[in-house]
Amino acid sequence: MNDFIAHILIVDDDDGIRSLVKQYLNENNFLVTTSSSAEDAEEKVLIIKFDLIILDVMMAGKSGLEFIKYNKFKIDTPIILLTAKGEAEDRVSGLEIGADDYLPKPFEPKELILRIKNILNKTKKNNQKRIIEFDNIKIDLNKFLVIRNENEFKINNTEKIILEKMINNPGKTFSREDIGKLINLYTERSIDVIITRLRKKIETDPKNPKYLQTLRGIGYVLWIE
Repeated sequence: MNDFIAHILIVDDDDGIRSLVKQYLNENNFLVTTSSSAEDAEEKVLIIKFDLIILDVMMAGKSGLEFIKYNKFKIDTPIILLTAKGEAEDRVSGLEIGADDYLPKPFEPKELILRIKNILNKTKKNNQKRIIEFDNIKIDLNKFLVIRNENEFKINNTEKIILEKMINNPGKTFSREDIGKLINLYTERSIDVIITRLRKKIETDPKNPKYLQTLRGIGYVLWIE
């Protein structure tokens, strides 16, 4: 059984480029899945957790920039953009909305491998926290558990998604819109109910929260540091 370095999704509507990049990555011990369109990629990222996405900017149908705009917040996966030499504006736009790096076509395969490894190494160093302890609280996202004062509280998948995002961005304010995009729920009242439910599991006094706080008119923030 192969120990692959990482699972990478290649999104490009050019069959030749897609095939060549896949072959080169396979030869360098990466597991590769491919998509010929942003629409197909959107379906794949919902069911597979990729370590990195290689994304062409200019594609028929939805562009690479549109893919990032509508999916980056939800999937939180590093993205390398493939751009034509003259697409400086697209490169800047891509970086502004969440791409992690870009590579102009044509490119050297070795440079692509180096860029992939650099991003993966950076991701490992800033690896998402799955188990965190602070004060008398332990949050174990692997087991869907909040443990407070030795009392265990189960969290559901929706609560886990929100907590994971907040834990990895302590002190960052999330608006109701941000949270709605994350969990595909856009009713403000429903989001408030979920936050209230989380408070009851995290806080000793949910009515006077110390950690999961509300910034009136702005959103929610988790203080754990």
